[in-house]
Amino acid sequence: MILIDGKKAAAELREELKKEVTDLKTKYNKVPGLTVILIGDMTPSQIYVRNKEKSANEVGLKSEVIKYPDTVEEEIVLKKIEELNNDDSVSGILVQLPLPKHIDKQKVIEKIIPSKDVDGFHPMNVGNLSSGYESSIPCTPLGCYLLIKKIESNLSGKKAVIVGRSNLNGKPMTQLLLKENCTVTITHSKTKDLKAECLEADIIVAAVGIPELVKGDWVKKDTIVIDVGINKTDNGIVGDVDFDEVSKNAKALTPVPGGVGPMTIACLLKNTIECFKRSQI
Repeated sequence: MILIDGKKAAAELREELKKEVTDLKTKYNKVPGLTVILIGDMTPSQIYVRNKEKSANEVGLKSEVIKYPDTVEEEIVLKKIEELNNDDSVSGILVQLPLPKHIDKQKVIEKIIPSKDVDGFHPMNVGNLSSGYESSIPCTPLGCYLLIKKIESNLSGKKAVIVGRSNLNGKPMTQLLLKENCTVTITHSKTKDLKAECLEADIIVAAVGIPELVKGDWVKKDTIVIDVGINKTDNGIVGDVDFDEVSKNAKALTPVPGGVGPMTIACLLKNTIECFKRSQI
C-alpha cells in the first residue's frame, strides 16, 4: 500500500508556488496578497490561521491577519470586507470559520467579491465550478484532488464514491471528479447500504465526521482512499477511515493527521496566486 504523504506533497507544491511568486514579482513588480479575518479566540482557528500565515510568508506572499473579538458587530466585519474588496494590494480574502452565532455566515461569504474569494464558497464560484467554468475551488477538495492525481494521473472511467455531501467538500469534490470523467456517487446519512456503495469504488473520499466509519471490508483491492475526517477520540485524533483495517486492502491511503490537512493550506496559497494572476489580465 502507498501511504499518501500530504506533508511531502504540500512541501513540493509550496516550492512550485514560491518560484511562481518570484516570477510574478519580476513580471509585475508586486506579489499576491492574502488577508485573513479571524473573529474570536477559538484555539483550532488560531492555530489554523497561524499556519496559513507562516505558509504564506514562506512562499513570498504578502500576508495580513485582521483579528476581532467574538463580540464584534456583523456590520463592522462586512465593512472591512468591503474595504478589502476595493484594495488592489489584496488578491485574496478569507474569513476563518466558524463564526460567532450573531454573524450571518452566508452574508459574510457573499460580501467577498468572487474574484477574491480564495475559499471558493461564494455562490458564483460554486456555480462556475459546477458548470465547468473558471473559478476558485474550495481548498480541501482541491487538495484531495491533487493527492489523487499523484497516485493515478488518468481517472477517466473510474468509479468514485464520496462519503458526505457537504458544501465544503462533498459537492465540490464531485464536480472535480466529474471533470476527470469519473462516475461519481455521493453518499450520506440516508444512503441505504453504504458498505455496498464503497465496495464498488476505485476512489473513496470520506468527509463525514464519523470516527473510523469506513472499514477494511468496505474497500476492494486497488482503491485509492482519501480520508478528510479529523475526529477527537479517547485514542487521539482519528479520521473517518479505519486506518489499520483499510491499509490492508487499499492501493493508497492518506493518514490522519498528515494527509489532507497540509494540502488544504498549500491550496489556499495556490488559490491566492490564481486570483492575483486573473486580476492582472
